[in-house]
Parts: sequence; structure tokens; C-alpha cells
Amino acid sequence: MATPERYRLTLTSGGAVVMQGEWPIRETAARKYTSWIGSYGSMPGARIALAEQTADGPWVELKAWPDSEA
Repeated sequence: MATPERYRLTLTSGGAVVMQGEWPIRETAARKYTSWIGSYGSMPGARIALAEQTADGPWVELKAWPDSEA
């Protein structure tokens, strides 16, 4: 039985999804989160969000970069 992908990273620019990835292990997703900030953080309007899928199905954002969308 395959392990469900529980953690999702989403890179958006100007509100449009540019790239997404999902992983079953939080530590892996957290490393990718940091990596994506280094790789894509200079993209104009970039926002990188880490979310977790809850037991009842919805995705809950755990953290995002930059911290605010000012």
C-alpha cells in the first residue's frame, strides 16, 4: 500500500500556481521548503507555502514565505 502524500509545497507568483510538490514525511517537505526559498525566492511575487492534509481531508497551511503578503 502506498504512503499518502500528506505534506504539500506550493510556489505561486502573482497568485498563480507555478509549481507544487507533495511528500509523505514532514521533515522532507520542510527541507524542500527551505530549498525552494533559496531557489525560487527571488522570483517576482513569489510565495512558498507548506501545508498539511488533515485527517478529514482539507489542507491546512503550516507556514509560508514571505511571512506576510504586504
